[in-house]
Amino acid sequence: MNEAAPCGSFDGRVVIVTGGSDGIGRASALRLAEDGATVIICARGQDRLEVARAEIAAIGRVEAHRLDVSDDRAFRALIQDVAHRHGRLDGLVNNAMAIAYKPVVKLTLDEWRNDFQVNADAAFVGTQAALALMITQGSGAIVNIASLNGLGAMPGMASYSASKAAMIHFSAVAALEAAPHGVRINVIAPGQIMTPASAAFSRADPERQERIEAVLPMRRPGRPEEIASVVRFLLSEEASYITGACIPVDGGKIQQLYVPD
Repeated sequence: MNEAAPCGSFDGRVVIVTGGSDGIGRASALRLAEDGATVIICARGQDRLEVARAEIAAIGRVEAHRLDVSDDRAFRALIQDVAHRHGRLDGLVNNAMAIAYKPVVKLTLDEWRNDFQVNADAAFVGTQAALALMITQGSGAIVNIASLNGLGAMPGMASYSASKAAMIHFSAVAALEAAPHGVRINVIAPGQIMTPASAAFSRADPERQERIEAVLPMRRPGRPEEIASVVRFLLSEEASYITGACIPVDGGKIQQLYVPD
């Protein structure tokens, strides 16, 4: 494997970003490509994936692969193929997500299971496959994108919150096991971020969105680029002594997770 890139640079590094076609994943891939990384983005939707690929290709090196991360065999195969073709794997960002926004009494078992498949199971599969390669390599970093809802309760978020909490605690254990091998694993817990998905949710109930924003400490939702900056930091050598952390990026919202309707 090649030597690690100089501090603050991603030249020569290879990073996989799931859910990379929009929102936090797209913003993270753009930031990493700007810093010189070869970025591999994957997502389920081919059209949005191609748009993101073209946008990233205008500034750096990128590959795009259609992938459903709940297909564990396909996800493992992608990680192994990327490492084989590039001769290394330096970073993995587990960002793909699913959410069933329903009260417990209306939530189906299939919806519960789907949130766990995408949010928790895929993070396990991706982390396990990448970690095996990174241990052999002697270096690497993984960032799992959770949510403030994995740290506290909010009505209508049972399966989402539980799956993100599972991701957070799994990542902490994996970080302890990976640390002696030179591999770091951290979690970001975003607050309300104005992604295409959250924008659609806000348009469906604009008055509720206004009430939420009115009580946010910074009086606004976050931007995907503000999460991408933390992703980039945690993957870089600038964060060389940070592992096992769960970092809220929420504009202070962690103190007020539940905003009544």
